[in-house]
Amino acid sequence: MKLLARYLASQVLANSALVLLGLLLLFSFFDVIDEIGSVGRNGYGLGQAAVVVLLNAPGHLYEIMPVAVLIGTLLALSRLVGNSEYAVMRVSGLSTWRVAGYFSVIGVVLSLLVLLLGEYIAPWSAQAAQRYKLLATHSVVAQQFRSGLWVKDGSRFINVREVMPDNTLRGVEVYGFEADGRLGWTRIAERANWRGGQAWDLQGVVETHFAADGLHASRYAHQEWQSVLTPDILSVLLVAPEKMSARTLWRYVMHLKENGQKATRYELALWTKFISPFVIPIMMLIVMPFAIQGPRSGGTSGKIFMGILAGLGFYLLSRLFGHLGLLNDWPVVAVATLPLLIFLAIALLGIRWVDRR
Repeated sequence: MKLLARYLASQVLANSALVLLGLLLLFSFFDVIDEIGSVGRNGYGLGQAAVVVLLNAPGHLYEIMPVAVLIGTLLALSRLVGNSEYAVMRVSGLSTWRVAGYFSVIGVVLSLLVLLLGEYIAPWSAQAAQRYKLLATHSVVAQQFRSGLWVKDGSRFINVREVMPDNTLRGVEVYGFEADGRLGWTRIAERANWRGGQAWDLQGVVETHFAADGLHASRYAHQEWQSVLTPDILSVLLVAPEKMSARTLWRYVMHLKENGQKATRYELALWTKFISPFVIPIMMLIVMPFAIQGPRSGGTSGKIFMGILAGLGFYLLSRLFGHLGLLNDWPVVAVATLPLLIFLAIALLGIRWVDRR
């Protein structure tokens, strides 16, 4: 049985790797087309565009891995069934549920690799690609309002006019309010450099305090500023929540909750990260009934088409539940896990139906 398990794993991994390479080249080609539109703007050339495309590749790997494994499993199983190898395995005592168990183990191992990719490599490369392009085109991070970026930090409100790609802040304004809601002081700085440990080095600072006897203004060349505003929070401006690491999402969710702000979208992205190790095994189980029905049930192309439709249905159902959950404030745990449980039940019922035949 161990020999059969290794053989099944080698077939699935080989076919999945070929599909993954093809999909990655396709997505990279789309990236090249997208980057060509920016070539020539502010000295942005083909070399810089190639670097951006390469840096975006790990993010694509993280996104397309489940689809690649789904198609790879379909191809491998369909080929084994077509060559009667699967029939020989069944005669040798290999049950359908044992095959499902092997695929679950393979899927968990692949999911752990994808989890490491999505936690450490893909977020860093996505941010690096955005920062590199901003530097190459001499641009700044996109701002949410005309007045700049606004962040709530307890009883203080922070306004940043510009966030540079190296996390340098320009035009920093901090407004401190008293317990009764009265504006107590303001701090305006020309720029701020990150020092680590939630500390910034403010430069060209003008601090004004509003007291009963009038205004008191002070000037400082440098001033240390402790704030919850960190490069991790600023990375939200560069990367979509789905592409952020779980650690960054967790810190940002805590920051939003501490300041009484809505964090549903980021909580949903965080829980999606938590359940991601189960997506690939379920994808592999979903396609098993389509692949092992036998040569008379249809050609390989038809099985692949039906299996891809099943995987697409899982993706669309997950997206639908996500949007409905955001609109109706449903519990994020239920929104993230319900599509997974539904398709797991469908996959197990399908395997049971094929096994009884």
